[in-house]
Amino acid sequence: MSSVLYDTPGPRAKVRNWIYSGIFVVLFGLVLWWALSLMGEKGQLDADKWTPFVTDSQVWTTYLLPGLLETLKAGALAMVIALPLGAALGIGRLSDHAWVRAAVGAWVEFFRAIPVLMLMLFSSALYAPQLMDVPSDTRPFWAVVTGLVLYNSAVIAEIVRAGVLSLPKGQAEAAKAIGLRKGQTMTHVLLPQAVTAMLPALVSQLVVILKDTALGGALLGFAELLSMNRQIAANYSNTIATMFVIALIYIAVNFALTVLASWLEKRLRGSKKSTGTVLGAEEIDDPVPGANTAAGA
Repeated sequence: MSSVLYDTPGPRAKVRNWIYSGIFVVLFGLVLWWALSLMGEKGQLDADKWTPFVTDSQVWTTYLLPGLLETLKAGALAMVIALPLGAALGIGRLSDHAWVRAAVGAWVEFFRAIPVLMLMLFSSALYAPQLMDVPSDTRPFWAVVTGLVLYNSAVIAEIVRAGVLSLPKGQAEAAKAIGLRKGQTMTHVLLPQAVTAMLPALVSQLVVILKDTALGGALLGFAELLSMNRQIAANYSNTIATMFVIALIYIAVNFALTVLASWLEKRLRGSKKSTGTVLGAEEIDDPVPGANTAAGA
């Protein structure tokens, strides 16, 4: 089946795609074999490099699990603050008042243009004893959270604005016709429908928040998951194995976040069908019996 963006490949195109796929698989296998061979020559595949993660519980209780906990704490707190703040900023960019749109737009464009690492470094300097005097043991944590909130709230604001603008104009016009104010239209009509459209982008941004906590560990001394690589490698001399295990932990956590978001999206789409929300023809599972007959008559 063809569409505006995609044409169904013909017989020759299918053969060509299979050839390209085969070549890619072969090349990927060769690169993987070369990497494993190189690691084997350097002794990185020896059992003593990997067994500590199975036989020594101290690796987990002293390093990996505490680091993961700090990563989740910083990421979760940044998400809890950045999501409502970003939603408010996104709504502000859609305001009827020009001064509100200008002020919010300047805030969003400013913090979206600055690298999140620079925001973390600036926050760390702001929390120094000469200014706000935040305790040194918690200063990296709050610097990481502040930088993540400032940057990601600006990005989420644009996601919210784009999600609302993607809705048909008839939704807002219909709400206005029945007497709803602008705020009521936004909170009761537009935002509930835009959530499902925004959800994939929001989940991607939440994953970015979780991964960007590693920047604080690299330069601010924040004891997050990735920073534990240095301590484990110093004690067990297994840098490659440690990085591999940490990568698997990141993959598992982000995959769980994606699965949760997919489940939430299905729930939201299901609730649409039971609350009278306007649906497209492709979303209607059980049309009214006899509707087509009546329309034809």
